[in-house]
Amino acid sequence: MPLYHKLGNFPQKRHTQFEKPNGGLYYEQLFGTEGFHGNSSLLYHVHRPTQIKEITKSYSVEPKIAIGKNIKSLLLKGFELKPEDDFLDSRKSMLVNKDCTIGLAAPRQSLRNYFYKNADADEMIFIHKGKGKLRTMMGNIPFKYGDYLIIPRGIIYQIDFETSDNRLFYVESFAPFYTPKRYKNDSGQHLEHSPFCERDFILPTELETHDEKGDFLIKLKKEGMMHEIIYATHPFDVVGWDGYNFPYGFSIHNFEPITGRVHQPPPVHQTFETSTFVVCSFVPRLYDYHPKAIPAPYNHSNIDSDEVLYYVDGDFMSRNNIEQGHITLHPKGIPHGPAPGAMERSIGHTETHELAVMVDTFRPLMVTEEAMGLDDGQYYKSWVE
Repeated sequence: MPLYHKLGNFPQKRHTQFEKPNGGLYYEQLFGTEGFHGNSSLLYHVHRPTQIKEITKSYSVEPKIAIGKNIKSLLLKGFELKPEDDFLDSRKSMLVNKDCTIGLAAPRQSLRNYFYKNADADEMIFIHKGKGKLRTMMGNIPFKYGDYLIIPRGIIYQIDFETSDNRLFYVESFAPFYTPKRYKNDSGQHLEHSPFCERDFILPTELETHDEKGDFLIKLKKEGMMHEIIYATHPFDVVGWDGYNFPYGFSIHNFEPITGRVHQPPPVHQTFETSTFVVCSFVPRLYDYHPKAIPAPYNHSNIDSDEVLYYVDGDFMSRNNIEQGHITLHPKGIPHGPAPGAMERSIGHTETHELAVMVDTFRPLMVTEEAMGLDDGQYYKSWVE
């Protein structure tokens, strides 16, 4: 995150005594990434954040792979995923590799009976349906339809829903999320040609500080295992923090599209990047305005990337029979492009109202058993006339 942010109270000088009003000291914690090299924040706790009373259970949550080496284009009917009450139970891995996990979730209820921490991966949660509040140890973030939530690894959080019909698309990344380098100067500020700027980020507010002792259940995910850990104090006991490593939100509706006289390549839609994949936002925009322009994308070969598209809303001009919540996978090694007839019917159109999220991974993706349960079985033939 290129922004400095702060909440609550903390001492003027880092790594110095910070006294409680009624005596004693607050406990400082460095919360950082990539060792001591990446973004970090300094948190100040009422209680020591190291107090573990018990580890009650550990069990595997590794996805079951159906296709390890895939060459087939797939279409997954995401809205056919059955809703479940529990937040973690509802999360289903669809596509995975050594760098990331791409999944869907349809939770009906808020996460309140336990706290959750992903110790391996940063999380990007895209809100397709639903409204509520992400509650974290570093403050709360309201969310609604179209919001991305970026949750750095190690954040302890709960999530409150005001709705029962919730649909989420998520990516767990083993490398940190950043905004694209080409849109920032050497200091990290977004430049004038960036399709969004610092004003667009939804920063955490409403810092909850609980001074409570007891038994607090944390479900911690690490190396494909879920560990159920009992903390001795409430994990939301931070009185203040400052720094550059924190959760934040960004609305896809605040992405300003880049257009041109002829068709622009996918990188103009890029929103986030890691060292192993990129995330793009396709939003309503004007089409190309050259008199001979073809608005439909040209055929292209995925030589170095697997392409995943999550369809959110609108008319998806380049495809046939695409609906909300569908996921398409175009694997590396074979070309793909508009469906038959899409190129021709796009000519003369002046704008699109589509909304979609794309993830391009630099390593091939494996297909899970959960994904095969949503596969239409025919998509790879859809280019045959």
